[in-house]
Amino acid sequence: MKLYNIKDHSEVVSFSQAVQQGLGRGQGLFFPDTLPQFDDMDALLTMPLVERSTEILSALIGEELPKSQIGELVSEAFNFDAPLKQVGEHIHALELFHGPTLAFKDFGGRFMAQSIAAVSDGKKITILTATSGDTGAAVAHAFYGIDNIDVVILYPKGKISPLQEKLFCTLGGNIHTVAINGDFDDCQSLVKQAFDDNDLRQTIGLNSANSINISRLMAQICYYFEAVAQVPKQKRDQLVMAVPSGNFGNLTAGLLAKAMGLPIKRFIAGTNANDTVPRYLQSGQWAPHQTVATLSNAMDVSQPNNWPRIEELFRRQQWPLGELASGWADDEETAESLRALSQAGYLCEPHGAIAYRLLEQQLEDGEEGIFLCTAHPAKFKESVDAILDINITLPKPLAEHATRSVLSQTMDGDFIQLKESLLHINNR
Repeated sequence: MKLYNIKDHSEVVSFSQAVQQGLGRGQGLFFPDTLPQFDDMDALLTMPLVERSTEILSALIGEELPKSQIGELVSEAFNFDAPLKQVGEHIHALELFHGPTLAFKDFGGRFMAQSIAAVSDGKKITILTATSGDTGAAVAHAFYGIDNIDVVILYPKGKISPLQEKLFCTLGGNIHTVAINGDFDDCQSLVKQAFDDNDLRQTIGLNSANSINISRLMAQICYYFEAVAQVPKQKRDQLVMAVPSGNFGNLTAGLLAKAMGLPIKRFIAGTNANDTVPRYLQSGQWAPHQTVATLSNAMDVSQPNNWPRIEELFRRQQWPLGELASGWADDEETAESLRALSQAGYLCEPHGAIAYRLLEQQLEDGEEGIFLCTAHPAKFKESVDAILDINITLPKPLAEHATRSVLSQTMDGDFIQLKESLLHINNR
């Protein structure tokens, strides 16, 4: 597998290099130079999740890793289901929260951890990542206890749900968590500054676990195939998928799946009030606003890192960018959609509710719709309980962490302070 730097096409790396390096020169994202196509899509879609995902990832990675080894990585990473649940006559929910940290990030986080461990040859590595909620838990649990890998997770102080925080800030060991006085974009900026410091990168073996790391993105492609596999064959030619979008890695994975031949008619990109992309698609002007806090905190991102990959893919495929549908919902509309779903007999959370709202609004006659449910409703217990006047029982993974003490340190958005902390962790 060869990948090129979107900002500097002369920088070409292997899968192993991309996984370990994270970002290219000038903070450029890596992108596959070719995308595999499958001769018999129907046969692929009849396979079980692990077997099919092994085929997909082997076709992407190529001969760099033996297919048997990729199968082992996938088996270890994807040891949970992604069921499709019917919510309306032509609307289905893809539940991506059945992994150990109850969020879709488990797919990418666990495969990435397996990949890095497989290609690093025991070298000491420091994983630095920013989270707006669910990435932190998925990455922390995926890497917890792995030898020679330290994980440092930055998150905006007071702007993720208390249960999200408990799930990854109570582990200790090789997991280090830092609450930043700022928003997610401030956390993301600190990660980028760290990658721009070449001496720091070399000294601590710096890598990232955000969706900027291609291994995470590749893993997410697989659950789009799993979704389509659960749709009756006669309905697959009119599929519309609504994706709740923050950093836009989730949507990027879906679009890559489509480019690889998966029969998805079109996508709807859904955001909250941090609506940079919907405004851009309407006006052609990239004009991020200051990030605002919302009920759907994992989508509180004004400058999504993965958007350049989406534009690169549309350019490569010669797809008109105007064909990408979008929309956004404010907190009141999100609450309305949660109540509507509840009345339909489906318990959801704010991110999935936004995707459902936009899908219901934009689905056309003859189309079959799927919206992505990216987290278990219990991870947003406070808001969901209040909106629906219920008392969600905590599933075991959350209940186990709910009473533990948060181990995070608090820091201003100061890179010098962060750098000192990273060097201290590396020298322990």
